[in-house]
Amino acid sequence: MQIWVDADACPNVIKEILFRAANRTKTNVILVANQAIFAPPSSVIKKVQVLAGFDMADNYIVQHMESGDLVITADMLLADTIVSKEGIVLNPRGKLYNKNNIKEHLSMRNFSEELRSSGMNIGGPTKLGKKEVQTFANCLDQLLASQK
Repeated sequence: MQIWVDADACPNVIKEILFRAANRTKTNVILVANQAIFAPPSSVIKKVQVLAGFDMADNYIVQHMESGDLVITADMLLADTIVSKEGIVLNPRGKLYNKNNIKEHLSMRNFSEELRSSGMNIGGPTKLGKKEVQTFANCLDQLLASQK
């Protein structure tokens, strides 16, 4: 299993957790972004900068990930595509997406988009909290432990 990170929007605190886990477990982590991003020197942490443009990082991840790879993203459309390719998706808040729940989450995302496009102000996601960061770290540890 490799870990792919939709890195343009991934919070730094989540990246730090991923960096520590990658070095501890010797699991490859690939950060994909359309801008320059930081990655510490490591034999298991790599970064890929794609051309600027809509969904360029997402497309790169989809083209290069394999079944069983883990993708870190908050992008529901990307998550749906990864799940359809038999990948594992974990969002930065610690929510794991799979074939049993992705369509429900995608429907909620689409409903929210419809409300926004009709002019309704429904707000956005809350600030990433300590509890969500801990949930992410715990889920990541479980996923990595299950790979051994």
